Amino acid sequence: MVNNNEHKGPDMANSNTDIRKMVYASLFAALTSIGAYITVPLGPIPFTLQMVFVLMAGAMLGSKWGGISMVVYVLLGLAGLPVFSNGGSGLGVILGPTGGYLIGFIAAAFVIGYLFEMNGSNNLLKNGLFVTIGSVVIFCFGLAHLMIVADMSFMQAVTVGFLPFILPGIVKIAVATGIATKYKI
Repeated sequence: MVNNNEHKGPDMANSNTDIRKMVYASLFAALTSIGAYITVPLGPIPFTLQMVFVLMAGAMLGSKWGGISMVVYVLLGLAGLPVFSNGGSGLGVILGPTGGYLIGFIAAAFVIGYLFEMNGSNNLLKNGLFVTIGSVVIFCFGLAHLMIVADMSFMQAVTVGFLPFILPGIVKIAVATGIATKYKI
């Protein structure tokens, strides 16, 4: 008689892990959506709490699931759900001044996740560096897109799309790093 439980054991464990990761990825997409509603206008690029959840998604879920969580978030907005800042949605937001930051969310979650997978530890400073690199990725995508869409010079884009966010960004990095270091999923 063949014991079917022996064969199902490892596969079921992987299946449960994948389901758990899907749930967490969905949760981070939802949290990022909620963070979009906590907004302070600072010119064409609003200050929101989205970035905290993006940074945490990468650090806590890893490259694959962190990236997927942000793909889900962006796709929800493209599908018309009001998940972007100020309740925005649709292709117009992606093609507008903030679109590069949204695409940068995907890249940043992936990069942070990769760095944590390769080198992550309970070292707060090291993890802070990884999260900071992810933040830089978001701003690189955002500023490049802003320069193109709004026909700005590099310095104009930096003045509007980066400088007002330095101090809030440091706070976001610190919060995301602290939480991700303490609570690994």
